[in-house]
Amino acid sequence: MIHTFDEAYQFVLKNKVCTVFGSRGSPHPSLWGSTDLSEEKPKAGGWSPKVKAVWDWKTRIPQTYPDEVFYGKIPGGDAVLMEMQYFRDVHYKEAYQPVGELNSLTQEVYDFIRLEASFTGPLRKRAIASLACTKSQFDTALKNLQVSLNIVRSNDPALKNDFWITMREMHLEIVQQHERDGLLPS
Repeated sequence: MIHTFDEAYQFVLKNKVCTVFGSRGSPHPSLWGSTDLSEEKPKAGGWSPKVKAVWDWKTRIPQTYPDEVFYGKIPGGDAVLMEMQYFRDVHYKEAYQPVGELNSLTQEVYDFIRLEASFTGPLRKRAIASLACTKSQFDTALKNLQVSLNIVRSNDPALKNDFWITMREMHLEIVQQHERDGLLPS
């Protein structure tokens, strides 16, 4: 069972893919389900030690080890931590979907991010105002962009909230390798 940041990091490397909080029917082990910390909320309020730890690890592991661990979403929408070599060799070519194959709202949200990387809040406000979509529709578009591997959360440790950039901007070498191998349109 996991108790520390280093154990969580080793868990990701060992399992290649793990969900952050888990979900029914997932074939992947979960960081949440494998963490042995108290789920009891403090009497003064706030998050339990387990929630605090898992939330911290899902952000800090890919920030600390950006060349070894990828954070993103997989089909079905589960947030995962993935060993980078597995991401590079297996997951990327299996999950990538060109943005042009996604619905028009998702393409427009992608264009916003492509033109100007952004935090979720301002991006959502801009999309709702400009595209006349609901919060739910925006959230679905953002999830679809992550699942299709068109955008990714920045690993910059100075950023505390989700800051969205294109996959090409974050992992140019992976995108270019798959284009060279003929796996993606260039």
